Amino acid sequence: MNVFRGMVLRAFWDGSEVASIEAPLGNLFGVSNGQVRPLRSLAFTANEGKDRAGREGWGFNCYLPMPFADGARIEIENQGDTEARIWVHVDYERWKQQPAEDVGRLHALWRREPRTHGDKLPWEQNVNLTGDDNYVILDAEDDGQFAGYFLTVVNRAREWWGEGDDMIFIDGEEFPPSFHGTGTEEIFGGGTCPVTEFSGPYTGFHCIENRSGFDWWGTNGVYRFQVNDPIQFRNSIRVTLEHGHANDQDNDYSTVAFWYQRGTATEREPLPGLAERGINFQDSGADGG
Repeated sequence: MNVFRGMVLRAFWDGSEVASIEAPLGNLFGVSNGQVRPLRSLAFTANEGKDRAGREGWGFNCYLPMPFADGARIEIENQGDTEARIWVHVDYERWKQQPAEDVGRLHALWRREPRTHGDKLPWEQNVNLTGDDNYVILDAEDDGQFAGYFLTVVNRAREWWGEGDDMIFIDGEEFPPSFHGTGTEEIFGGGTCPVTEFSGPYTGFHCIENRSGFDWWGTNGVYRFQVNDPIQFRNSIRVTLEHGHANDQDNDYSTVAFWYQRGTATEREPLPGLAERGINFQDSGADGG
């Protein structure tokens, strides 16, 4: 578990001292609450391996473009108390001309809300006409485009955790937002309330634990990458998701958001400490309530 939430990857572009990318290593590559699954998207892949001694290993790969003009620095810090062995392979190209000023730099942000607050009301009475209580995936001010995200939901109940609509507010707009989805299955490319894992080019329910044989109980990992259909913004973007129908579910939500923006980061939200990141799997496990 230390490898996935205890190790932190950071990327700095063009001499900036503020990381444009900062996230726990596992989450950055789609590992859901310490549960590794094969991943077959066009943006990220996870491939299983095993050495001659029978020790399991995984290859995590990112294929999102990472342009820079005046240098790049990528670092990994082990903040846990367990030794970890990793290998790194980086491909890059040298160009005679620097990228244009308006070529966006890749950014990534990890967030977690250990327990969302949900109000259990009759379905027809439970409506959300503001988006104020939604889980916030990204809240950024700049000029750029949103490229997608990984979402992990640790479901505490033995029932379907979804139905939450995505609501994406562009350039400071009020409700209703420019992008208002119709439910969790549609966002991540699934059929009705998926119980079987799948991984596709842009969408997937790649981790469905079904703990102790109960559908949807425990860890659920999904993704949506906006590779061919990025969401553009000029001043700001606020990407949110209902936790359950009109926010009626109490669960553990965490995300890694990916976006491009002009220039490098000048400030960023601080990464929560090791304990707050849920390094112990049981800290965020389902309680069956």
